[in-house]
Amino acid sequence: MPDFEKIRYEVADHVATITLDDPDTRNALSDQLLAELLAALREAKADDEVRVVVLTSSHEKVFSAGGNLAAFGGDSPTVHKFTGAQLFVDAFRELGELGKPSIVAANGHVLAGSLGIALACDLIIAKDTAGFGTPEINVGLFPFMIMALIYRNVPRKKATEMLLLGERMTAAEALEAGIVNKVVPAEEFDAAVAEWAGKLASKSPLIMKLGKDAIWRQLDMPLMDALDYLRSQLAIELSTEDAFEGVKAFFEKREPEWKGR
Repeated sequence: MPDFEKIRYEVADHVATITLDDPDTRNALSDQLLAELLAALREAKADDEVRVVVLTSSHEKVFSAGGNLAAFGGDSPTVHKFTGAQLFVDAFRELGELGKPSIVAANGHVLAGSLGIALACDLIIAKDTAGFGTPEINVGLFPFMIMALIYRNVPRKKATEMLLLGERMTAAEALEAGIVNKVVPAEEFDAAVAEWAGKLASKSPLIMKLGKDAIWRQLDMPLMDALDYLRSQLAIELSTEDAFEGVKAFFEKREPEWKGR
């Protein structure tokens, strides 16, 4: 396993927990932190024991403040900044092609570039004290790297409002906008994350991978192309032992025993 300085990586009960752990910078998405996040995601993807990935933060109030402003405003060559932006692209793709469900446990504010990381994951559970937003415009920047993800998750007018005004949304407002799946009080937060992670881990990892891959692949396909592709995935699914076992267990009123075949 790689050595990490900016994140923590733990696996227990089929759940890999990746914790952003650079509190002095409010988990700014530096090149190092993003590179370590990528390494952790690839570790989780390759580990057959891992069925779910949870992404969270060690900071008490902030999940991540977003991109590293010090680097943006620094005097390093433009080509280096451009190369660093590729790490965002790689992270979005790695999450999309993870083959395993991912949950963001938003225990604090999810801002700027980190909102893109969160939206690239499958599910988001937020504390009711967390805030969400794209404040880049307020410091003379624009959230180019996460724009595509925002427009794929948030209704167009609301997405445009977020980008142009740069105002922070409450967790309740983010829920209404479709950014998060669930908002819970602080005292219920850990239990809510554990409950969903446990439910996801109990599903067939093979069928989950087929489904996750299909979600990613069909996202921007024309309708008829998507239907043709999904029909082929259905045929593959129905040829698996896990699909047969799941249906059999349902009728026998018992818990299924997944074989991964």
